[in-house]
Amino acid sequence: MKEERVCFKSGSISIEGLYSAGEGAGGALITHPHSQMGGSMQNNVVDAMVSTFQKRGYSTLRFNFRGVGRSEGRFENGAGERDDVRGARAFLEGKGITDIILAGYSFGAWVNSLVVAGGETFSDFIMVSPPIDFLLFDLGILSGKCGLIICGDRDQFCPIDSLRQEALRIGCPLSVVAGADHFYFGCEKDICEYLDQHLAAQGKGK
Repeated sequence: MKEERVCFKSGSISIEGLYSAGEGAGGALITHPHSQMGGSMQNNVVDAMVSTFQKRGYSTLRFNFRGVGRSEGRFENGAGERDDVRGARAFLEGKGITDIILAGYSFGAWVNSLVVAGGETFSDFIMVSPPIDFLLFDLGILSGKCGLIICGDRDQFCPIDSLRQEALRIGCPLSVVAGADHFYFGCEKDICEYLDQHLAAQGKGK
């Protein structure tokens, strides 16, 4: 599905994104890995999530956090990036999309968790490889708020045994990609399959 380049406001700065209008009322907002480690909206895991949502008829919005690509501003270690997520949500709502799924990979999952912990509500919240051994995660505050976690069993920043315990503690389903590390090269199809299965089980999309 074709994506168009868009810009939206996050406070006083402009953020660049890629938007695709879907067939239904649902939308998906997808965030990328760490801005200071080469992360951007052009990423294999982000691509996999975007394509899966699009196949199910969702409108999708991915964007570059502040300081990445053509997005203005500078890296703010999660503080300003939370505003970027809120700005992206406002963009989707401006398109008449209010049934919004929030999905993020790695650093993006962490930023999203801060937004959700701050009281923002979404129709679903999905995390791929939340880096619990790299960033300060308080998954306990996400109890009952996370619909799916996907992680590889060889993830360098998210030990699978620890994540299993945390997922059980917050009551969130965990899908494990066998043989995948944090970067999922060659395992993108597994992300697509697990995400698609989750959406189908929730009766979401077409």
